[in-house]
Amino acid sequence: MTYTTELVTGERAFGELAREWGRLYRRCAAATPFQSHAWLHSWWLSYGRPGRLRLLLVRDGRDLVAAAPLMRVVRPVPALVPLGGAISDYGDVLLDEERGREAVAALGAGLSAAARTALVDLREVRPGGAAERIYDHWRGPRRRVSDSLCLELPAVPMDGLLARLPPAKAQRVRAKLRKLHALGVRRRAVRPEEVDAALRRLLELHRLQWRGRRVTSEHLRTRFGEHLVRSVGSMVRSGEAVVTEFRLDGEVVAVDLTLLSHGLAGGYLYGAHPRLRERKADVAVMLLDACAEQSAAGGRGTLSLLRGDEPYKHHWRPEPVVNQRLLLARRRTAPLLAAALGDVAARRRGKEVLRRFRERDGGGGT
Repeated sequence: MTYTTELVTGERAFGELAREWGRLYRRCAAATPFQSHAWLHSWWLSYGRPGRLRLLLVRDGRDLVAAAPLMRVVRPVPALVPLGGAISDYGDVLLDEERGREAVAALGAGLSAAARTALVDLREVRPGGAAERIYDHWRGPRRRVSDSLCLELPAVPMDGLLARLPPAKAQRVRAKLRKLHALGVRRRAVRPEEVDAALRRLLELHRLQWRGRRVTSEHLRTRFGEHLVRSVGSMVRSGEAVVTEFRLDGEVVAVDLTLLSHGLAGGYLYGAHPRLRERKADVAVMLLDACAEQSAAGGRGTLSLLRGDEPYKHHWRPEPVVNQRLLLARRRTAPLLAAALGDVAARRRGKEVLRRFRERDGGGGT
């Protein structure tokens, strides 16, 4: 087979790739929803900077068989990093599962050529991701370091999740489910033509539920809302997302967004009216019950709680899974690799100092 590589740097050309990108996405078993064209192209429209787009494409004739959705950054070192940024829980490349090592080699060679004087910095790669194959065949200097922690459950209905819990705790959850039913909370998946309005309601409820408390500030910004509304409608139509409304007394009191791919489902964002908690409804149980049903129905293997080590997630006995950061250099850019590793070490030391300070402060220190 003869493979050719192409470097796309134009926003319009990116938009025109939707159909063939979708075909490649469906042939890549390791792909997560954050590698879908709808998510990445919309992200670029909200967050991208002119002149920095770097989409590396590998073709066999006209067929797109591999792709690396990247952008160029200059800090802390010149690098090519995945599109999707901080609002995406996983980063990766796409590889056609039916292609062999030749496609991997072509994408790796293309990355090496595209980077030139920059580092290839593949962040938030889920274990088993397609980018691991690039890393394994990389001929230059390389390093693998830990990235964010994700928590994962098996993609089974709620009864299967309850079977993982101690009997007493499982009984408490069943009582909470009965409480939701007694209150009359009802849920339904939103139809594609209703998605935009439902997402706007989600964002309104999200803002309301976090009023007066610490919240991820990006979720309150206009650009994030525009990205979500622009991307998710297409993802719902293609089976890459489900938006669920929860009603109480005829009013929408919560909206949940779950993202879907071949192998996993992930509860991405929700908004819930404070009156649910006032009525003693357990919102976390309500959302997980819906997400578990959706993930199990698609034959997926994983229900991901996505990034974060929040205590409420541990109630369900999830498995900790650490994302990877794959750093790839050429021999001439090896100093950039060393500098990036130094930055990683410095940030870890800073986080450790902050953690100890907070523990001391919480324990009564001044």
